[in-house]
Amino acid sequence: MTAEAFIPSPYQQKPAKGSHSWKSPSNIALVKYWGKTTPQIPANPSISFTLNNCHTITTLTYTKQTTVSADFSFDVFLDGELKPGFAPKIEVFLKRIEIYMPFLKEYHFKIETSNSFPHSSGIASSASGMSALALCLMSMEREFVANMDDGLFLKKASFLARLGSGSACRSIEGPIVTWGTHKEIKNSSDFYGILYTEEVNDVFKNYQDTILLVDVGEKRVSSTVGHNLMNNHPFAEERFVQANSNLSKLRSIFKSGNLEKFIEVVESEALTLHAMMMTSMPYFILMKPNTLKIIEKVWEYRKETGSHLCFTLDAGANVHLLYPEAEKETVLQFIKNELVAYCKKGKYICDQIGFGARKL
Repeated sequence: MTAEAFIPSPYQQKPAKGSHSWKSPSNIALVKYWGKTTPQIPANPSISFTLNNCHTITTLTYTKQTTVSADFSFDVFLDGELKPGFAPKIEVFLKRIEIYMPFLKEYHFKIETSNSFPHSSGIASSASGMSALALCLMSMEREFVANMDDGLFLKKASFLARLGSGSACRSIEGPIVTWGTHKEIKNSSDFYGILYTEEVNDVFKNYQDTILLVDVGEKRVSSTVGHNLMNNHPFAEERFVQANSNLSKLRSIFKSGNLEKFIEVVESEALTLHAMMMTSMPYFILMKPNTLKIIEKVWEYRKETGSHLCFTLDAGANVHLLYPEAEKETVLQFIKNELVAYCKKGKYICDQIGFGARKL
């Protein structure tokens, strides 16, 4: 499916006002996407677990204006507080999607959003936030178009979300979503995420993700800047080959349930992501000393106990601990005994694999 397929035919009707609410989760990539071309096309494919508890709830209220605006008209609220600082990112998003939603300048929008996790906590709030907003806009468009089928609705929601935040396209569905063209994955696309429908061993059902909050606050280097630094990176091409190879390995691992191999791929991917940051020009480090201490503790624990606990990282300092549900009790005890000391104010979030966004 091409981008042009998402440009709508003339609408049959346009309601004067309305409101829609969606609850959309964050996700954690197992094979990382790092590097992109315009407009938001990934340099390599990625695959992620959709989360359950870390989510954004967004309500979009819209009112038809008497005349079409020259600019987009909207207000953004976080937890009931007006946030003009969020406006530039929303403006960029609306400009990117206007060709696919040509009604946008006819309405004033009130965007009310809240997260189940601390803002700027290093959890992918852009993924959950942009996917929730895209879904609200799709619910609005569904009022304009008779008999829009669910398949098109979800694909276009993912397509739009991608234009706000690349990883947001993986938050529409769950539990496992791929994004980016991969020769072995049928219907994979650079334009939107797709639900992973191949065989998955039961050991990966209800997989756990406990997020250790090592650092809370805005990142020193934004993901957008980091992605752009891959354009002239000396190791970029080999990295893209590696990502494709690791995704092939995960297909086999998901089928077999081989947790030792799962750990190898997931931890290698996390460290490679940060290696790309440390070897770009300019170079930068987003991990903190406590990030490394947690990693070392995880390795020690696994060696001593035979646990299948492993870590992964996003583009930040916080650590996602992934493990089977069968190990939940013992791993949580290990976290309380050994790892809480490395978390900022002792904070961590217990999450697990989820099944995507839900209309409220």
